[in-house]
Amino acid sequence: MARTKRFVIAGGGRVGKQTAENLVEQGHEVLLIESDAERVEALSDAYIGPVIHGDATRPSILEQADLSEADAIAALTDEPGTNLAICMEAQQYAPSIRTIARAETETDQEYGEVVDATLLPEYLGGDYAADILTGEDIRTLVYPTADLDIIEVSVAPSAPVAGRRLDEIALPSGSLLISTGDRTELAGAETVLEPDERYILAVETDVVDEVLNLMRG
Repeated sequence: MARTKRFVIAGGGRVGKQTAENLVEQGHEVLLIESDAERVEALSDAYIGPVIHGDATRPSILEQADLSEADAIAALTDEPGTNLAICMEAQQYAPSIRTIARAETETDQEYGEVVDATLLPEYLGGDYAADILTGEDIRTLVYPTADLDIIEVSVAPSAPVAGRRLDEIALPSGSLLISTGDRTELAGAETVLEPDERYILAVETDVVDEVLNLMRG
């Protein structure tokens, strides 16, 4: 059974709330930090986890969050500069803490120096952020509907599909391998699923586990 982890989410807007809810659904503990009083009230009413009312860039607020006991912190406010500041301040309290910051572009040079991962606008779903925080090797790229998920997953070296061509693999009905993880080419019959490479798939919800067993072993 996976270990229960503890996460701090700074920013209780749509993405922050969705991320927190997703983590709780996975069995993890979440503490939220939010500066807006109305959002604090709404988050408290949602019973997702403890909520601190305050500015997460302030040392006194981060101190209340007890970062030394957290596995990761996600700075998901609407302001990229604020998110960087939160992550930098968090690392002063807990140097080994995993950090994720909501960013605007992938080319912002300063992000790689102060955060472990960034969440770009095209991936602003709480499920994707939760995957990054937990360190899962399976990432949901589109917030799932009731029937369909778009996921990115790497092929484990010991997986049944590792090293095999797509036309040699019997993917379950209701699943489609779309492209390589870098999105440089569409998948075709001759596509070889290389070990440790990432691939994007469209998968109906009821066959997700079956597909992941093939890809991850």
